[in-house]
Amino acid sequence: MEFAGFSGRHLRVLRALSSPKKLQEFVESLAYNLEEERETAFSPRRVLEERKAHCLEAAVFAACALRFQGRPPLLVDLRAVRDEDHVICVFQSDGRWGSVAKSKFTGLRSRDPVYKSLRELVLSYFEGYYNLAGEKTLREYSIPLDLRCFDSKGWMSRDEIWFISDALEEVRHYKLFGEKCAKNLRRLKGDLFRAGLVGYPKVEKVRHLLK
Repeated sequence: MEFAGFSGRHLRVLRALSSPKKLQEFVESLAYNLEEERETAFSPRRVLEERKAHCLEAAVFAACALRFQGRPPLLVDLRAVRDEDHVICVFQSDGRWGSVAKSKFTGLRSRDPVYKSLRELVLSYFEGYYNLAGEKTLREYSIPLDLRCFDSKGWMSRDEIWFISDALEEVRHYKLFGEKCAKNLRRLKGDLFRAGLVGYPKVEKVRHLLK
């Protein structure tokens, strides 16, 4: 009964997303939700209806699709300084961690399941996690949040899921390194800076940074 709120058309889509690889390709095909009219937190059902998602919405949708496959629906919050946080959906295959994700930045999307630990997976995001000033901003990551704890709230099919966003703020986070290490970080610039902005939504607003 977990998927009772989904139409037959929506269930066919979920059924077709039979692997993390297919799921990531679907997530990448969605338009990026720029929240032009208001801030949103679409549920997986709303994502299927709207065919757009920002990072949180895409991660929650991915968790729903993985649950449809019989996997646990797990989210991890990546916490940054002077930047937006990022949310990824994580999974394991043969004991290795991978992720499904959507982002405005090229380097913050999916990861194949090759990482021995969650920390190792998170560190793979470090170099590509930067703000528009070129600062590398990733500092912490959360324990995995199992969305089955929100089954009583109908997280997969209700309109919006702000309570998941709130929960990600509250769960335990681990620091990746200390302040001494952070002071020695180089700013990203040049080709590497520009590469991370390939496909950036509303690129005209940041075009001056790409010269």
